Amino acid sequence: MQITEIHTPSQYEAQGISLMWCSVSAGFPSPADDYVESPLSLDELVTRRPESTFFVRASGESMIGAGIRDRDVLVIDRVEEPRSGAVVIAMVGGEMLVKRLSKSGERWLLEAANPSYQPIEITEELECVIWGVVTHVLHTFVS
Repeated sequence: MQITEIHTPSQYEAQGISLMWCSVSAGFPSPADDYVESPLSLDELVTRRPESTFFVRASGESMIGAGIRDRDVLVIDRVEEPRSGAVVIAMVGGEMLVKRLSKSGERWLLEAANPSYQPIEITEELECVIWGVVTHVLHTFVS
């Protein structure tokens, strides 16, 4: 899965979207939850460190098993520590990829979340830089 666009939170003006402060249930709603609203900033919701946060658009199907679809917007934190199991943005051979970072013994791998794709072993010969950690995925259900 590749990255096709990169944006910073400061490129967007915060919107005053209303948020209902209640749980969404598959059962009956609580009447006490009605009319409880406050403004919501998407930037504030998904950004802990604005100076190190970027939005990127994913392209491809290699991370579908991790809930990342083609054209999804990913929230990336460049300060977050990349650990085994984290979904990361990696610059591999000059190309930005979205993969799960994993450690197997002494080997580090970049793994897809789709069995159609082979893992990439991070070796000294491979030009690879972990650019940031994916903290949120934004996608739509309706096209």
